[in-house]
Amino acid sequence: MSAMPPSTPPPEDSGIKIREHVYDGIQEYDQRLPNWWLFTLYGAIVFWLVYWFAQMLSGLATADGPAVDAAMGRIAAAKMASSIDVTNDAKFWEMAAAPAFTDAGKQTYTSLCAACHLASLRGKSENPAAVGPDLTDTAWIHGGTPKEVFATVAKGVVAKGMPAWEPMLGQKKTAEVVAYLLSHHKPGDPITVEVSK
Repeated sequence: MSAMPPSTPPPEDSGIKIREHVYDGIQEYDQRLPNWWLFTLYGAIVFWLVYWFAQMLSGLATADGPAVDAAMGRIAAAKMASSIDVTNDAKFWEMAAAPAFTDAGKQTYTSLCAACHLASLRGKSENPAAVGPDLTDTAWIHGGTPKEVFATVAKGVVAKGMPAWEPMLGQKKTAEVVAYLLSHHKPGDPITVEVSK
């Protein structure tokens, strides 16, 4: 391997100084760094200080965690909505924990179901004049598993005056109402089947 030829020093009258040290035959000019380079360095330092203050100390900027969690929740809700398995109890409990489903279900419930079951879901136990039964307790007339609740809401109870909601609402909205009802319960709650009165 041939050695690099030594660089030619600048002329004496140019005002450019060369540093005294030599490394592998290379010498450095003793010059100030260019302004654009210094502005970039100092700008990066100032940006870091402002960003650090805004993110870590002052709370002015919002953290990314909640926004990412909300986006992931919307994605999970969209996945669940595209493939609703009305026979899968575990999927209904997942929907009951997702605000995207329970909020939509609450809107539908408030506009259609609250007239009979009351806005509190307590029905006859809160107001004896109400038509529908209590939906917050663990005593169910037509079965209390998620798929049984879905079947009741979807097919209705004609003898009691409850219409079949699935033909009017569609499967997704009916599932959202069931998710809203289940959000007032916990998986594994004891279920008792009541005799219809």
